[in-house]
Amino acid sequence: MSGANFETIRYEKSGAIATLTMNRPERLNSIAGRMMREMSDTLAAVAEDPQVRVLVLTGAGRGFCAGADLQGIVEGDRDADDSDTRPPTFDFRIPVLLHNMPAVTIAAINGACAGAGFGWACACDLRFAATSARFNTAFLDVGVAGDMGGPWLLPRIIGAARAREIYFLPGKFDAEEALRIGLVSRVFSDDRFRQEVGAIVERLGEAAPIALRTMKSNFIEAERMDFESYIALETARHIPMFSTADTREAFAAKVEKRKPRFQGR
Repeated sequence: MSGANFETIRYEKSGAIATLTMNRPERLNSIAGRMMREMSDTLAAVAEDPQVRVLVLTGAGRGFCAGADLQGIVEGDRDADDSDTRPPTFDFRIPVLLHNMPAVTIAAINGACAGAGFGWACACDLRFAATSARFNTAFLDVGVAGDMGGPWLLPRIIGAARAREIYFLPGKFDAEEALRIGLVSRVFSDDRFRQEVGAIVERLGEAAPIALRTMKSNFIEAERMDFESYIALETARHIPMFSTADTREAFAAKVEKRKPRFQGR
C-alpha cells in the first residue's frame, strides 16, 4: 500500500514505521468525503499489518487538519462518490482505529488542528506540536455538537473540567498552552520539528516489537477494566514474555552494553 495512488492523503512505510500525511495543503488539510474514505481504508489496513510498530499522522504544508471543509459542505461535497455504498457513519471509525490499533500512533501536529482533526489528534497515543501549531475544537462556532470522539478522549488526556471548557467555549490556543495543559507532551521549533519527531519515531521503531504491541494493548484494556482485573491480565501477559527471544536478547544487550537485535519472537 505504500506509495499507492491516493488523491487526498499520502501513505509511506519504511520498515516498522508508517506515515499517513493528510494532503490537501491548499485547504489546510480540511476534510472532504474522499479524504475520510482514503484515511479510513488506509488505517484499517495499517491496523492489520503486523510489520507496522509506529504510525505517524501529520499534515502537508502549513496545517495538520483544520476540520471539515466548510466551503465544500456549503457548495455540496464535490468529492462524493456515487459508487460508494457504505453507510455514512462507516468512516467515523477513524478515531477508533487510531486509538485501538496495535501500532503506537503519533500525531505530529505541524499547524492548524481543529474540529475533527482535533479529535483525531486526541485519538493518537502521543501528540507532539510545532511552535506554529494552533488548536481549536470549533464545533459550536459552526452549530454542531462535534464528532470524532473528543468528549470521550479529551477528558482522559487533560481532565474533565478543562475538556468541557475547550468544547463549550471554543477558541484558538497555541502550542505552549497545549503543552501547559497536557494536550501535547512536547513542542519543537518549526525548523526542528520533523527531525525531532523523527528521532522519537525511530526510537519507538527500534523497540522490542512484542513488548511494544503488548504495552499498547495493556493501555487499551486498562481503559475498560477494573484495577484488579487489569492486574490479572497484565501479569498473564508479562510472565510469559521472559521466555521470548527478544526479551532474552534485551537482557543480554543491557548487560553487555550494546544495542539489542530484535527479531519479533
